[in-house]
Amino acid sequence: MKKYITLLSLLFISLFNVTPINAQEKNERTTSVYFIRHAEKDRSNPDERNPHLTDQGIQRAEKWAHFFKDIPLDAVYSTNYHRTIETAYPTAQQKGLEVINYDPRILDPSPFVNKHKGRTILIVGHSNTTPAFVNAFLGEKKYEDLSDTDNGSVFLVRYSDLEKNAVQYHVD
Repeated sequence: MKKYITLLSLLFISLFNVTPINAQEKNERTTSVYFIRHAEKDRSNPDERNPHLTDQGIQRAEKWAHFFKDIPLDAVYSTNYHRTIETAYPTAQQKGLEVINYDPRILDPSPFVNKHKGRTILIVGHSNTTPAFVNAFLGEKKYEDLSDTDNGSVFLVRYSDLEKNAVQYHVD
């Protein structure tokens, strides 16, 4: 009788320690994409189309690196502008990654998802392209352009064959 109770107990305990195969597959296929807007740019010359970051912007870029410190990133993307590259660089450097340029006029998620399926990446953009890119990943217009003073929003898109969702939060 003791043998049967022990056997039943082990069977019962093992039921709670098993992860369904489809849940494991789902986790392996989920792609996580973080989106941020560039940090504060120098506005002293309104005619400058490609300004650098201000001192405050440089500090924020360092804060982003601290924010992403414990998040495993496989790639860091940026548009080819001083302000976005300077925002992305501290995080990429911390991770031992190069900043990869992308064209903000082509907001197609397919190449990113195909290249980084099941991985986690960061994409640095602009007040209009960041929410537009998130919307492209979702396949719906959920987010509006960011205000010109919003340099602290972060979007996280989780994308898989089965579902896609996004959250937006603010980091200071």
